This record gives sequence, structure tokens and C-alpha cells, in this order.
Amino acid sequence: MPSVPRVVRSRFGVLPDGTEVERVTLQAADGLEARIITYGASLQALLVPDAAGHRDDIVLGHDTFEGYLARRQFFGATVGRYANRIAGGRFVLDGAEVQLAANNGPNALHGGPEGFDRRNWRIVAIEDGDHPAVTLAYTSADGEEGYPGTLDVEVTWRVAGPMELSLEMTARTDRLTIVNLTNHSFFNLSGARSGRDILDHRLTVAADHFVAIDAGAIPLPQPPSAVDGTPFDFRAGVEIGARIRNDHPQLRVGRGYDHNFCLGPAGAEPRFAARLVAPASGRVLELFTNQPGLQVYSGNFLDGTTAGKGGRLYRQSDAICLEPHAWPDTPNRPDFPTARLAPGEIYRHTTSYRFTHAIQGAIGTQSEVDSPRGSGR
Repeated sequence: MPSVPRVVRSRFGVLPDGTEVERVTLQAADGLEARIITYGASLQALLVPDAAGHRDDIVLGHDTFEGYLARRQFFGATVGRYANRIAGGRFVLDGAEVQLAANNGPNALHGGPEGFDRRNWRIVAIEDGDHPAVTLAYTSADGEEGYPGTLDVEVTWRVAGPMELSLEMTARTDRLTIVNLTNHSFFNLSGARSGRDILDHRLTVAADHFVAIDAGAIPLPQPPSAVDGTPFDFRAGVEIGARIRNDHPQLRVGRGYDHNFCLGPAGAEPRFAARLVAPASGRVLELFTNQPGLQVYSGNFLDGTTAGKGGRLYRQSDAICLEPHAWPDTPNRPDFPTARLAPGEIYRHTTSYRFTHAIQGAIGTQSEVDSPRGSGR
């Protein structure tokens, strides 16, 4: 008997110039389902069973393409050429000053006004079988948004296991440049249409330090700050809402959590970075990455003006972003891990999203929540 196809390719929308936007659906045997659209190489939907076996979409976004085109909010998007902020939209690379397009006050944010999230990527490969995958590609021209060098980028989404979705990003350049890519999914493990916020989600982050920021979300001119004794200490697992209203200067300047947590040096293999547990659904997300930082953003600027899936208005703390990438403003901070990419080198970003369920009645306990499975720690 022939196997059931686990990849479905379909039309999702049309750009103003008539170019088709496609959607590729990847299906796992145990119910996990990822839907990726070519616009922004974005994760448009992610269906995951809860502890009772009921599937829900757990990422914010839009049901139709028109919502993505109408307003830029990075829902599920691939972000680049440089995720996060670069101070003043400028940096010096081997003695030459580079001026970027500024789109966040005086700063450059998430690749500029027309970053990778606003581009329609090409589908270059589709794999069926037990580990279905789609690979999308985009070529960023020399000088695009001010960045030097022609950059060839590929992003592969893969169902790596019955309850695991992996993401691999690679990039090559013909000229010295900087690269810092991430995925900007907004997670709500209770369900994107549940009507619940994420303040009761229990978050663990494997970081002893975080990067303090100024009013423009640019790193302060100091080394990373210790999380010990602050509302930024998530090492043992804490409800997101437990301390988000504390009168801490960094919570005030960020309007909540919008900070880079320092995971350690970038490596070839992914390591445990974070865990998110939703008590209402019992879903557990474990994030593994080879990146040196994890931006934790608690949806502070969702203000109720955007209608998302099911017509739901998205408001503050309706979701949380866990964005693995290099530290912010790295090109201007020689004390931070580098984001340089030279010709002949390959940029590699690997992130895995592994889903399990909390043991009935044990949500939030030390054994279930705070002991990373398979992390090697």
C-alpha cells in the first residue's frame, strides 16, 4: 500500500504584482502539522495536540494572506539580514562605514523597512516521507537595505520527529558582511484562538546573564547583567506573569520582557535553551539552538489593533516570542559574539522545537518542568 503523502502544496495568496504566494503543509504521524508560506518563509500555522489529544494552532498570525500584507508584525517570519537592532543604523566593517536603512527611530530593526520577512521566497526543494521538509531560498542583492555583499540564503523547515519541528538556516556571501537570522513566531501554547494570554505559562531559560537595554532597545555600554536576584532569572522555571509587573528599570524600559538572554558561544550542535509550559493545555515546548542568544519578547506592543486568526484582536501578552539569534547591535560591540560572514564561509543556524506534555497534576513541578530531556546538561 502506498504511503500517505505528508506534504501538501497549495496557493495561499497573490502579491500586488500578481506573484503567487504558496503554502506548504508538513504533517507528522502523531498530529503535529506545520504550515509554511513563501512570503517571509513564515510559519503560518503550527498545530500541536494537547495533553488530551486535541489539536490547536499555537502560533499567532492570519488566516488569509491579506493580513500579512496589510501590516508588518513579523508573525512567524524569517527575519534578516540582521535580526534585532543595530544602533544608529550604522557600523564599521574592516574600516569601512556601512549605513543601513533606519526603520526604528534612528536604528535599524529586523533587516530594515523591506527585510527578509517582506520578500516572497522560492521553493527549491520538497521532501516527503517520514520526515517531510520544505526548503526555501532568497538572494539578497549587494546593497539591499544598505548591507554589503550578495547573500544567498536557504531556510529548511522539517518534521524531525513525531512531535518535533526543526529549522535550519544557511547563508553564503560574495563579500564580507554581517548575518543574523531568526524566526519570529508568537507562541501561545493554550492555543492561538483560546482567549487566554501567556502570563500563566511557565518559562525556563538556560541563561545566567541578559543584555540590559536603553529606551531605544539598544544594549547599554556595559557587560551583560547577571540574572541572579532579578525578574530576569528564569533558570529554575517561573510563570511569565509572576514578575512582569515588578518595578524593575529594565521591565519599565522594555514595557515587559524584550531582552536578549546570553546562552553561551555559538556552536555546531543545538543545545537546550528554553522550555515553555502551558498549564491549561499541558503542552510543553522545549527549544534547542546553536545560537549565542535568545530574545524573549512578551508581546508588549500587541495593542488590540490587529485582528488575527478567527478575527481575534491581539493584545499585550497574548503570545511570547523565543527568538534564537546573535546578540543585538553586535557589529558595534566588539565584546559581543561576532556576526561577520566572509566569502567561503557558511552561516548556519539550527533550532529545534520539541513538544511533549506535562504529567497530569505535575505541571510546574521540579521533575517535569525544570529537567531538560536530551539537553546533555
